[in-house]
Amino acid sequence: MALRATGRTSLVDAVVEQLRAQLTAGEWRVGDRVPTEHALAEQLQVGRNTVREAIRVLVHAGMLQSRQGEGTFVVSTADPAAVVRDLRRAGIRDVLELRIALEAEGARLAALRHEPADLARMRSALAAQAACEETGDGPDSDSHELHAEHDVEFHTAVVDAAHNSALSATYAWFSGSVREALVAALGDRDMPRILPAGHHALVDAIESGDPAAAEAAARALLDVPMRAVDALLARDVPTARAQP
Repeated sequence: MALRATGRTSLVDAVVEQLRAQLTAGEWRVGDRVPTEHALAEQLQVGRNTVREAIRVLVHAGMLQSRQGEGTFVVSTADPAAVVRDLRRAGIRDVLELRIALEAEGARLAALRHEPADLARMRSALAAQAACEETGDGPDSDSHELHAEHDVEFHTAVVDAAHNSALSATYAWFSGSVREALVAALGDRDMPRILPAGHHALVDAIESGDPAAAEAAARALLDVPMRAVDALLARDVPTARAQP
């Protein structure tokens, strides 16, 4: 059964919804081990990275639990998603505003609480993004998805470095909307490109242990697309008003 993104729903969201439906329908009971990433990827005809991200979302939601060396197990078949479903309908500016709130605080706490593994994870995501750029991928939807995936992984690593489970869980639910907004921005010639300098500055600020600098770096990184969106919306207002 192949899954496809429809409308404003990302492929990861589609996989999350499919797995959630299978869980709530009782296809797997509490305590059962769900199929491997490889098996699920073949069943849904999506990439393993997509399945991995969807499972991570359901782990943070409290429906699944990953045990190293054993697999992923069902811990709850109750659906906690109703409260946040409307979040996916948020506009791109709404997404950016919430990103600033979550990521700025995440960066501030990460400067105080990060561990070496957290920094390594951030740099790994940036290296993957740089490698993606070097391949010379064309401006198609697949390359946009890949770029967005690496960028979301980077920002998720920043938030997780705060070592606040509630903050990580909130961002995990929100990451689908972040990915959608990124893919849309990458396909819009009027939106600024994702540049590495600001991301590396954020990692350096977190590594320095300066919470104020880390928060400022996170805000500065998102201020670029925010100003671009505000300018585009302001530009489109007269056009909209001129319509009969």
